[in-house]
Amino acid sequence: MEDPVRRILATLPGHDRDLFSLRLERSERDLFDPLHRLYGHQPGYDEFVDALRLALARHWVERPLDLRALDLRRDLNPDWFLSERMVGYVFYIDRFAGRLRDVLDHVDYLEELGVTYVHFMPCLKPRQGESDGGYSVQDYGAIDPRYGTLEDFEAVTEALRARGISTCIDLVVNHTAKEHAWAEAARSGSARHLAYYRMYDDPTIPQQYESTLLEVFPDQAPGNFTYYDDLGKWVWTTFNEHQWDLNWENPEVFLEFVEIMLTLANRGAEVFRLDAVAFMWKRMGTICQNQPEVHDILQALRAACRIAAPAIIHKAEAIVPPTDLLAYLGTGRHTGKVANLAYHNSLMVQFWSSLASRDTALMTHVLRSHFPPGHRHATWGTYLRCHDDIGWAVTEEDAGAVGLDGGAHRAFLADFYEGLFPGTFAKGWRFQHNPTTGDRRTNGTLASLSGLERALEDGSADGVDTAIARILMGHALIAGWGGVPLLYMGDELGMLNDYGFAAKGELDSRWIHRPAMDWTTAARRTDPSSVAGRIFTGVQHILRTRKATPHLHGNVP
Repeated sequence: MEDPVRRILATLPGHDRDLFSLRLERSERDLFDPLHRLYGHQPGYDEFVDALRLALARHWVERPLDLRALDLRRDLNPDWFLSERMVGYVFYIDRFAGRLRDVLDHVDYLEELGVTYVHFMPCLKPRQGESDGGYSVQDYGAIDPRYGTLEDFEAVTEALRARGISTCIDLVVNHTAKEHAWAEAARSGSARHLAYYRMYDDPTIPQQYESTLLEVFPDQAPGNFTYYDDLGKWVWTTFNEHQWDLNWENPEVFLEFVEIMLTLANRGAEVFRLDAVAFMWKRMGTICQNQPEVHDILQALRAACRIAAPAIIHKAEAIVPPTDLLAYLGTGRHTGKVANLAYHNSLMVQFWSSLASRDTALMTHVLRSHFPPGHRHATWGTYLRCHDDIGWAVTEEDAGAVGLDGGAHRAFLADFYEGLFPGTFAKGWRFQHNPTTGDRRTNGTLASLSGLERALEDGSADGVDTAIARILMGHALIAGWGGVPLLYMGDELGMLNDYGFAAKGELDSRWIHRPAMDWTTAARRTDPSSVAGRIFTGVQHILRTRKATPHLHGNVP
């Protein structure tokens, strides 16, 4: 019988067939070694491998010519993203521009700032109503209709690429919306799709898991399981009731995500932010985060892309303790083979901790103890804040090493940035107080947390100067640390908290630090007499200095 992979590849010119074969040979072990560990013991493994090879060949055949050229350039320079010239900018499409095509009206602004990488916050089609800010995805093959279409996405990414700007999008890998086609098929009784999710006929096993699990959203979604009358089953729902956790022990789920990833890559996505990766594998008796199998999955996903779309890189959204974080950039047998980027959550937390305490001892200890310099084909995404809350990830061990009590220091930071601690400069908002652990997280824009909002209210010129100094020091830190600095939209202008989020129908208080872009203020970005002008030109200078400093390339320890 004719090999279906060979039959598909036969439609290509000889050099493209050879390229695929060479890339398959290069990444075959990186792909199939972890897959064999994950799934090799299951019936039908050989058929799964055949289906995967066929999918990789098919997507390579379908890959547009300009993206194949990009693949070749990045094969020749695989560490392109480690360049000191890389600068990321993160935004919700509607809050930055309106619709997808409207983003192109502001490319000059992005270039003026020095941006080479834009992260479109969740832009795939979410469920209607509450969607966890877009992270409850109903259809991975469609763009959120509020923003446009897949054709719009393709046109915009092509135009950005022509201006030297790569596009990052979110790929939610831990769960889908309960309205996703897979979930609807499961509700209809499809045995195949029931196996895509974590479902249980009675609460016995969920209760056993629950005894060691943490709660992500204790205020709005307590517990990690939801019972559905129509299914007669308990469904694993780590984040919200409408987000069903996927069963990554099922190789079909892996195959589905390879299809999704390569389809979007062929439409112009260049970076995939893999959302909630820490939660992908479940193990009884643990908190079901950071399990070893997660790193096998990430290695295999990266290897699949290196075969069929090698221009792609992956960013792991793993907001985990320092002891677990390094593995997402690759350690041990996964060195240089897992995510290309990971969020440096500890750097962010220690920046804010040091500002509040006026003491860098804890920061120095954490960064020296847990983060050795240099990584193979990988680096950090450095940031001061993002669309999410700030969780005060200070461990008892690290706090104790510098004479602090971990719980007391976390409580101090939560009080300080909520604006409760005497003498604080910050104005933030409490998020997800867990009465069992006492932990509280914090919401707020960079400027409001840095003291600008309070200083403006007080009419304190010295306070404004100091707040701007904090903002610029933070940008210098993330620009000079040795990763890809990721700026959240509006921070370069000193935008403040949006307290009207509830009146706009948003129930999630994280919308306080997701204000709409203030283009009126942005028009004054070169005015040295304005606060926005001082911040923008300061950030712009920092980023230009970064780009002129080759020592900041990611390959330099």
